[in-house]
Amino acid sequence: MTITYTDPATIGWLAWLVYFLVLEGIALFNSKPGDTLSEHVWIWFGTSKGREKTGWVQFRRFVLAAFMFWLGAHFLTGGWV
Repeated sequence: MTITYTDPATIGWLAWLVYFLVLEGIALFNSKPGDTLSEHVWIWFGTSKGREKTGWVQFRRFVLAAFMFWLGAHFLTGGWV
């Protein structure tokens, strides 16, 4: 398989990366609470301090941990996992 910089998928992923970097850069520059990706993930998955650990919060945290584990294994094994 040969991937070139004119491949539509490559262009799409690079455009997404540039968009993310611009959005995250603006968020870091403005320093408003709740505007970075990390802050959104902390809110979505209930990881903020003082958060009550309900079953729903624990389930969301498990989903995040499982996804991060799978993603790391997927990248490190070349897609075998």
